Amino acid sequence: MARRKLGFWSRFAVALVKPPMLVMTKRDWRGMENIPAEGGIILVVNHTSHADPFVVAHYIYDSGRWPQFLGKIGVFRIPIAGKILYWCHQIPVERGTIDAVKALNAAVEAVRGGGAAVIYPEGTITREPDLWPMRGKTGAARLRLLTGAPVIPIVAEGCENLFDPRTKKVSLKPRRPVTVVTGKPLDLSRWDGAEANAATLHEMTEAIMLGLRDLVAEVRQETPPPLWTPSAQPNDEKAEQA
Repeated sequence: MARRKLGFWSRFAVALVKPPMLVMTKRDWRGMENIPAEGGIILVVNHTSHADPFVVAHYIYDSGRWPQFLGKIGVFRIPIAGKILYWCHQIPVERGTIDAVKALNAAVEAVRGGGAAVIYPEGTITREPDLWPMRGKTGAARLRLLTGAPVIPIVAEGCENLFDPRTKKVSLKPRRPVTVVTGKPLDLSRWDGAEANAATLHEMTEAIMLGLRDLVAEVRQETPPPLWTPSAQPNDEKAEQA
């Protein structure tokens, strides 16, 4: 969806979110030239904080595109705010149920219609102690196989300065530094025309997460660790189903 086609509620959301972001963040925007001005795209983003959807939405909007996030169904059940999300063409995901297919179908429709689908492939905020990406879920790979759209990595760093999920600390201090960088489209051409079986989806998801991790390393100017896998504790398993 192009910005010129925005309706009332999308413009209302911009008016609601962008001014506080301008006050609360000191922005380092990079790589916007890697986001095509038109056409369906799949944007995969690292997830380090509850604040990063706002920061990333601001960045993508400033790039000239309208972001359509795939988000947990619970957010869409929040009174009033949830309705606005629907009206702004965001896509609810109810994992572990038959309705999860509806989210994928909606994302396919959005991408085929020229939209910018935004996916957090980890499915939740990373639990890696230093906020490196974890192993991902297969949603982005499935969407790529169904649409053939480019998969473009976006890294958001510094959002923990607004809300740190490790300490639950919220900062209301203005001008907190945040960096958002878009990389080149990931080369997933070896799977063009492949069947969406378990092996293909696993391999594609691994490639997507490694590309995202390596972009995080480039932004941080650090050596990346192996992709992190959470220990299979009961609380972890419950969180993955949330």
